[in-house]
Amino acid sequence: MTVEDTEPVLDVVTMKEIDAIFGVTDALGIHRERLVIPLGPASPGRVRRLPNGKLEITVEAERPIEEWVKELPSLIAAAEGR
Repeated sequence: MTVEDTEPVLDVVTMKEIDAIFGVTDALGIHRERLVIPLGPASPGRVRRLPNGKLEITVEAERPIEEWVKELPSLIAAAEGR
């Protein structure tokens, strides 16, 4: 079986994934009201800055959240131009 034959690890974002994201963003001092977290994951996951200044964090569908959130600080920094 190849990677292309497997189903995504994640079909819908749940509180488990949101809490994992909040664990990172809280530690970075980013207010939760500044975040937009779509309930549909994607591959690849991404972070982008929206025109209103909020950060849209789209959860990675193909990798476990515990693995993906380790990259979140650098994805946030890149989205904010740091």
